[in-house]
Amino acid sequence: MAMPKKGSRLITVADVVFRWRIRHRPTYCEGNGWTPLSFSVEHAPQPANVLKVTLPCARPDNWLGERAIAVRPGLVESTIRRALDEGWAPERRGRPFSLDITEDELPDLLGEPPNYVIPFLWGVIPLGGGIEDLPRARQIWPQ
Repeated sequence: MAMPKKGSRLITVADVVFRWRIRHRPTYCEGNGWTPLSFSVEHAPQPANVLKVTLPCARPDNWLGERAIAVRPGLVESTIRRALDEGWAPERRGRPFSLDITEDELPDLLGEPPNYVIPFLWGVIPLGGGIEDLPRARQIWPQ
């Protein structure tokens, strides 16, 4: 089964075009931080087999302020390469291929230590930062 094209992005890895996507809204379990952040990848010209990548952190829009990470194209490219090395065949039909990334593997895939953020009511705070790192918010209560 192919994933929806709406909201997906294209990425080229080893001269092959792939389409990747993260759900627009979190599921109830993702919102509560019970299940980790995940995204899907498929072969763009002829989708046949979907890759499901699970990361070791919560979604940035989780409801409880769990630490999160932003998914960038560099991370997507690294996970596609890892999945291809582990035997994912995107052009062959079959069951979805799962790739679970651990906390120890994340720096190797990113090429640097992960930059975690903590969601907050008006934005996100970098891990180890303080309230001064928030974007300026407008006061909503009258004085």
